[in-house]
Amino acid sequence: MANKRDYSLVGESTRRAIETGLASAEWYHTDVARKGMKELMQRSDGPAIRDTIIWIAAILGSAAGIVWFWGTWWVVPFLFVYGVLYGSSSDSRWHECGHGTAFRTRWMNDVVYHIASFMLMRNPVQWRWSHARHHTDTIIVGRDAEIAVMRPPDLIKAALAFTGILDFRYSLPTLVRQAFGKLSDDEMSYIPEMEQHKAVIAARWHIAVYVATIAVAIALKSWIPLVLIGLPRLYGTWHMVTTGLLQHIGLADNVIDHRLNTRTVYMNPISRFIYWNMNYHVEHHMFPMVPYHALPKLHELIKHDLPVPNPSMWHAYREVWPVLLRQLKYEDYYLKRELPPTAKPYRGEFHELDITAAAAE
Repeated sequence: MANKRDYSLVGESTRRAIETGLASAEWYHTDVARKGMKELMQRSDGPAIRDTIIWIAAILGSAAGIVWFWGTWWVVPFLFVYGVLYGSSSDSRWHECGHGTAFRTRWMNDVVYHIASFMLMRNPVQWRWSHARHHTDTIIVGRDAEIAVMRPPDLIKAALAFTGILDFRYSLPTLVRQAFGKLSDDEMSYIPEMEQHKAVIAARWHIAVYVATIAVAIALKSWIPLVLIGLPRLYGTWHMVTTGLLQHIGLADNVIDHRLNTRTVYMNPISRFIYWNMNYHVEHHMFPMVPYHALPKLHELIKHDLPVPNPSMWHAYREVWPVLLRQLKYEDYYLKRELPPTAKPYRGEFHELDITAAAAE
């Protein structure tokens, strides 16, 4: 009988992951010539400066439209654009700048990272270490703090995620708790002790800005300050969730090969701009130091060794939906990624949970 998954980071699954060698394991990487990888990893300020100027200009332009057309139906398209830019595209900016690969200049990465973290109601210190753990132990139960859909899946919770309600519901109270100096056991398991006070200070700065925004809204007797700061996190996250869920949902857990637990999906140019090419997600996890603008080139270089990408987001969701339904009864079931004939086979050992899952197929 398979062991029940414990998704806490200090529980039974954590102990098993450490004992079986899944924690901090050596992951499979496609062979890439040293010279070619060095070129791909080359950082440059140019692409990120260009895209950030476009991003900020679009944010300011749509914000101006909200203020100008407030009280009329003409405000709706500006609210839509502003919401997606604030609540969705900030996620990819947070992500890439957190890796330090978007810009070559460090302070540029840091500035955009902190702005995007605020937009997302994410503690920049906590989430920097959380994401480091996510890359070290990707979808390892009991180790990865960023598993979006657990098994068996909570489909109601997953649906509500598209609205931003649940994220808003948990993110803001988390910041308040941290601002009072209280970090959870899970948070303390991956935030180094010397960094924990910085997480508390960062949370206090975020809460201070939100309190000031509410004060301005009350003083002006207007919703506009809240519509511009805070509330877009509630209604503008749908694109972030639509793209982000596809990264790992329905795939194998407790394996040390990103080809089996991560998904690459071809997307349209607008979504790729919003998402900053994170649709090439297998490639990113294999080689996280490759900047976002070089991921298409990396994809062409190693696609012979990867599962065939989903041709669209719609195709990916059609593929994963039956898997989620089956997981409601058989939580060990997952979508097994087929490697092409040109790929090197997976040589790692499945964790006992995945042996059961493979047998269930």
